[in-house]
Amino acid sequence: MSRNKMFYQYAYNFLLEKTPDYISKNIIDSYLAYTNPEKNVSSLNDIYERMLGSAQTQNMYPKVIGASIGGVHNLGKVLQNFDVKYVIERYSEKENLLLDDIEDVLKPKGQIRRDPKSLWPKYCKTIISSAKFLNQFKDHIDFVQWINNFYNDEKSIAILPFLISTEVYGFGFALVCDFLKGLGYVNYGKPDVHIKDILLGFDFIKENDSDYNVLKVMIKMSKDANVTCFEFDRILWLIGSGNFYNHKEFGNNGLIGRLKDQFINTKAEFDKLA
Repeated sequence: MSRNKMFYQYAYNFLLEKTPDYISKNIIDSYLAYTNPEKNVSSLNDIYERMLGSAQTQNMYPKVIGASIGGVHNLGKVLQNFDVKYVIERYSEKENLLLDDIEDVLKPKGQIRRDPKSLWPKYCKTIISSAKFLNQFKDHIDFVQWINNFYNDEKSIAILPFLISTEVYGFGFALVCDFLKGLGYVNYGKPDVHIKDILLGFDFIKENDSDYNVLKVMIKMSKDANVTCFEFDRILWLIGSGNFYNHKEFGNNGLIGRLKDQFINTKAEFDKLA
């Protein structure tokens, strides 16, 4: 058995053993379930909504953006049901007008700061930038075909997040990976802080490795383990975050406590097995 496959099984078993008894194998496996892109991508509007949803998952954005308007889906009331062409025609280079309309229609809770470095103005730039990016495609089929050109090529799969991150304001490499993974492209994982800490702790990556290199490592390790990168990502992320987000009855609104440090401290034990 390869070291990479052994590591995935070791991580899976650790999560099962160290979480409370009420978290069964079936519950853990439910976080590894995924759907194909064909079921998630039915129109450019749908892709646009998902893109804006991913864009507000970082740092304080969920509280300042999503929670203040009752969810990103409510932006559809301003964006004509996430119509890419409408957004470009009305708001291109007009972030302030977009924010005015969001305030008038959705009445976000809390203070709306207008400084260009504040979250709402930055998010409005992302809304417009995302529309311009998606407007390059005739329809969702054209978009999927473009994605597949990279996704189905082992040599270029890790390049795609970099390309999108250079075109869309506010989308870093890891965030693009999260967006693609959420669409159903399950051979992507998100090289977030939890996963990088764990892979570093087990000497699979180096401290200064770029997100691009970390993704390539994740893709290689998951392939060796005969699982999708999505599944590989989920197991390490659940260990790192302790966030069982689909089970709000667990712990503190789904948060059962992070197991990352405890897991990393078992490296010597894993090395003996490997």
